[in-house]
Amino acid sequence: MPGAVSLARSSILPASLIAGLCKGLIPTCRPARIVTVSLFSGKAAFKFRPDCGTNVAVSTKHRNSARPPLDSEALERLALHYVERYATTRARLRGYLERKLRERGWAGESEPPHEAIVARFAERGYVNDRLFAESRAEALARRGYGARRVDSALRIAGIEDADAEIARVQAGERAWDAALTYARRKKIGPFAPEPSEEKRQQKQLAAMLRAGHPFEFAKLLVSASPGECPSDPN
Repeated sequence: MPGAVSLARSSILPASLIAGLCKGLIPTCRPARIVTVSLFSGKAAFKFRPDCGTNVAVSTKHRNSARPPLDSEALERLALHYVERYATTRARLRGYLERKLRERGWAGESEPPHEAIVARFAERGYVNDRLFAESRAEALARRGYGARRVDSALRIAGIEDADAEIARVQAGERAWDAALTYARRKKIGPFAPEPSEEKRQQKQLAAMLRAGHPFEFAKLLVSASPGECPSDPN
């Protein structure tokens, strides 16, 4: 119908607006004009375009204005904000600062001091890789993950061997308890409500290996009968 505004996707528009459009209470526009109706659905608004007869969903999200390049003070403020919010490591803090430098650029005359900031924060105790490693290892053990999974998590976090040594030793000492915790969580072997078929046992064995447990521990627990918990093989 000439001059009519299309009501495509009108199912999400208020009934009063649809009625207004139909009765001509909201004027249709000349081809040279576009009327924007401030109706919001989540993060989108609808523009009525009489020139093409369609409703166009447009984003109402405004882009942030360009932020200035970083200087030494701004870089340190970012680092402080990061360590206040997150328990982190030297490697992660370094990666965060390098990412911010790539995003915003550097306004200083000399090289960015992000390495010096990381070293200074470690010296002040704002970042402590050894404590982070021990805390992460303990948290993973409580969830039933084995020593190999702990070692992998510490490497991903960028913790050096010297700082991770105590955590790795503790993970090895808790290996059997962690395996029991995982079997209890997943209802494997002695914690299963009923004996598992061979195919299911193979899946359980694979799951325990992925969780970082030694094959010996995993095999022992998976093959155990419900209610019969084996003792620590060590």
